[in-house]
Amino acid sequence: MAVPKLALDRPFTYLLDEEQGAGTGSLVAVPFHGRTVNGWVLGRGTEMPAGKLLRVRSVRSPVRFFDAAMLSLLRWVSHRYIAALATVIERSHPPRVAGEEDATSAPVAGPVTVPSLRAVAEPVEPFLLEPGVSTWQRPLPGEEGASCTAAVRACLELGRGAIVLVPEADPVPWTASAVLEEFADRSVAFLGGEPRTRYRTWLEILAGRYDVVVTTRPGVFAPVPNLGLIWVSREVHPGHREDRAPYYHVGEVAVARARIHRAACVLSSFAPSVDTVAQIHDGSVRESRPDRTTERANAPLVETTPPEGEDRSARLGALLKSVRSAALIVSRRGYGVARVCRTCGEPAACAACRGPIVVRRGIPRCGVCAASGRCANCGSEAFGVERGGTERVAEWAARVSGVPVRLSADAGPPAAPGPGTVLVGTASAVKDVGPVRLDLVAILDPDRALRRAGVHAAEQALATWMEAAAWSGPRSGGGRVLVQTRRAGHPAIQALVRWDPLPYLRSEAIRRTEAGFAPGHGVYRISGSSNLPDLLRAAGAVTVLSTTAERGTLCLVAVPPERLEGFRREVLRLAADGSVDRVEAEPQL
Repeated sequence: MAVPKLALDRPFTYLLDEEQGAGTGSLVAVPFHGRTVNGWVLGRGTEMPAGKLLRVRSVRSPVRFFDAAMLSLLRWVSHRYIAALATVIERSHPPRVAGEEDATSAPVAGPVTVPSLRAVAEPVEPFLLEPGVSTWQRPLPGEEGASCTAAVRACLELGRGAIVLVPEADPVPWTASAVLEEFADRSVAFLGGEPRTRYRTWLEILAGRYDVVVTTRPGVFAPVPNLGLIWVSREVHPGHREDRAPYYHVGEVAVARARIHRAACVLSSFAPSVDTVAQIHDGSVRESRPDRTTERANAPLVETTPPEGEDRSARLGALLKSVRSAALIVSRRGYGVARVCRTCGEPAACAACRGPIVVRRGIPRCGVCAASGRCANCGSEAFGVERGGTERVAEWAARVSGVPVRLSADAGPPAAPGPGTVLVGTASAVKDVGPVRLDLVAILDPDRALRRAGVHAAEQALATWMEAAAWSGPRSGGGRVLVQTRRAGHPAIQALVRWDPLPYLRSEAIRRTEAGFAPGHGVYRISGSSNLPDLLRAAGAVTVLSTTAERGTLCLVAVPPERLEGFRREVLRLAADGSVDRVEAEPQL
């Protein structure tokens, strides 16, 4: 049934006449509890249920939305993320536009404008394309586009198709641009767009019109015929995590699809995720990286200095006076944070939700609910502000530097690093822009980033620092990276200095295991009845954290992979009897 409810997550049997022309993957209309609802044909039934069988009323679409191999992947996603199969199927393709299904010669989606980035052919390690094998590849700075293009070319020479997954579409990442230009008419940019165009492109992919699909996270399900390669660019980027049910992570689904469809999967990044490091350790993911001599020769020169007030330092000021290009990365936006109400003297807090009040573009607003900044105690809008953030840094840098300063804003066209400018931005300003060479890259407040709450905060911070640091080029080229920190010996800072993330990420894996959330364990946020914690422990969860919610109980649980199938069955049973009302997989902790 196309009914996204866990309580109904099971197959139902109907009679389907052969002359209706439907089969596995067809969208049909069926009677269900006195109504006509949509359903998906999953295949022939293996057992005849008792009672009278009802007939399929009609076939809603001539399109076969999935075949048996894709159904295996969709079922894996449903099981791994404890989501209704109907929800997974609906998320595996764009919303249907019936008029496009009847088009006999629909034009291809408009071309994406990309710079000239033709990659130089490079030899590809044979095991990168081994069917069913996943590999973490660490490219040299500026070389992911060439590496990806070479792997895709080798895949096409074997007569198979490829999917290249990037975490964001605006601007088009350099790796995506390189692939799209290199393979021209054989490739397509499946990157956003209005619904009709997006669905038309998906139908063309299904029909086999393209051998190479460059796409964002929904494209991990793209129906590329005879798939041979899935390339995941910047695998740690938060854009690879789906924020709607079934809440999947692209890297994990890509590895599963490679295994199920006998394709190769490459997870590409300067610093892998902790989960990938754990898989490298247990042998389920291979490792491909240059030797340490080559890595160090191509690594940036990193120095540390203690920070001073307002996210700056004397060393940073001296460097800015002498450089012609720079990128300054700050962990917070705006001009500063309100600390005290000037009217009543109480600590500043939002009147609506008691969250922190930040100042952006001269206007105080709540950093949590975005309400107008008013004191929770007296309603005043006058605050004493601790200055610091992108706007304040940009204001200061404009006075110190001899070149124009560009602020990477929250909205509008993203600013890019380049010669003759100083770019100021947060982690969101760090994008795949290709082989940029800057005189200076400064990480202004890594200590604040490391203090942020969240299981994945540190690994994402390190990945961002390394991507930004690569803009300064190799140490022999004259560029440098400045890290303003009071914790120069912190393992994450040392990972950046040494240009080697694995020792730190292995220690993070140990830390998570000790905290009860080991890498590879399924993590779920589940809400339900007051006795839910005991029910989830009995179902197989090894870690259960609970709190009282507005309606019932909210639990955060971790489940070992070997217990996941049984845990899912029990959660479905609990959903059917009303003890569970919502499941969110892999929440952003």
